[in-house]
Amino acid sequence: MAQIVEIIDVDVPVSTSYNQWTQFEEFPKFLTSVKSVTQQDDTHSHWVVNIAGSERSFDTVVSEQHPDERVAWTSTGGQVNHAGVVTFHKLSDTSSRVAVQIDWDPDGAVEKAGAALNIPDRVVKSALADFKKFIEEQGSADGAWRGTVDN
Repeated sequence: MAQIVEIIDVDVPVSTSYNQWTQFEEFPKFLTSVKSVTQQDDTHSHWVVNIAGSERSFDTVVSEQHPDERVAWTSTGGQVNHAGVVTFHKLSDTSSRVAVQIDWDPDGAVEKAGAALNIPDRVVKSALADFKKFIEEQGSADGAWRGTVDN
């Protein structure tokens, strides 16, 4: 199993970064590898992504969610086997830290080679930079889901 850990500081309050992150269907606006997300209910989503030129789809379930603190998920089916957590940390009234950890199973020789070269780490780092740019330029979240899901 491979692991990715990336952290970025954003110049918006923690509630703004958290609220935007809970808007899964908006991910294609700032994550170029995400083609679409269909939210099926409060905890289940269907994702279509482009990974290294290959389109893949998978389902996820949110396993834990606490407003302004964390969102944890796991894949439940499809072509990408992974689990992850994103945590949100208040740095000041106007800035926050977003930390992402993803555990995944590389599938096949190409993904295993990519993992060995830390390519997925760079992709997640770039995605967080895109999130930072998006939310700082926008200044507010597209919406929010402030519900709690206990593990």
